Amino acid sequence: MWAFLLIVGLFATTSQSLHVQRVQIQDHVAVGSTVVLTCEFDMENDELYSVKWYKSTHEFYRFLPKDIPKAHVYHVTGVNVDLSKSNDRMVTLNNVTFDSSGFYRCEVSAEAPSFHTAFAEGEITVFALPAQTVITGVKENYEMGDILKINCTSQRSRPAAMLAWTINHNKVSKDFINEFPVISDGTNLDTSTIGLEYPIVDENDIVNGEIVLRCTATIAPIYHQTVEERIVVAKRLAAVLESKETPIHVRTDQQNGNSSMSATWWITAALSLLVKLVQV
Repeated sequence: MWAFLLIVGLFATTSQSLHVQRVQIQDHVAVGSTVVLTCEFDMENDELYSVKWYKSTHEFYRFLPKDIPKAHVYHVTGVNVDLSKSNDRMVTLNNVTFDSSGFYRCEVSAEAPSFHTAFAEGEITVFALPAQTVITGVKENYEMGDILKINCTSQRSRPAAMLAWTINHNKVSKDFINEFPVISDGTNLDTSTIGLEYPIVDENDIVNGEIVLRCTATIAPIYHQTVEERIVVAKRLAAVLESKETPIHVRTDQQNGNSSMSATWWITAALSLLVKLVQV
């Protein structure tokens, strides 16, 4: 993403003096990459004296067309200038780090007698995309009445990713979400985790025998990734057997006072015994 920034400061009153047309800066930059800062200006009737670049208030590059050499570099943390690819109109920064984030200003000055000065600036944010985003804690089998207890983790990014759950494409209520503190490691990278504890009690959550879980990791406006798990949910065996049981039929022998069961009773008894064995 590029930011085109117009002049934000001008020390001149005549229309024939120099002016900075724009500064072109890539506002979001991946750590370790190369960045080109461009300063477009028009001298009008003035003669160029100098072009200076600052990070915040610290000067790191100066171009003086009458000097030998013309370009000069000054040490500023996080700024690694490539002199071979820098001149009066652009500065190249190699291998940017998180310390490279900040405001950059181009300042152009004219020679005597006008000494006009104009400047423009823009901001760079250095980022690191997550190593991966994963869902953990998913079991192989679930039944109605179980509770989903799972986590979604976005690993080692800068800044930390924002995480969100959906169930069957619907946003999950905060009542079922556990938010954990962001963990930072020794390399300035952050790991974020969000938990989900969701009871499987609503049959409307189950579509074709499945619940579709999605976790989305976002670092606006540069990163958006969604990972998915499909949870297969079975009815509890006891409920299945209960639905298949047939009523018990009893035939009474009035002569001997004994009750005899029909064959159906034996089937039901066998099924009930099977349920008990499964539950054990």
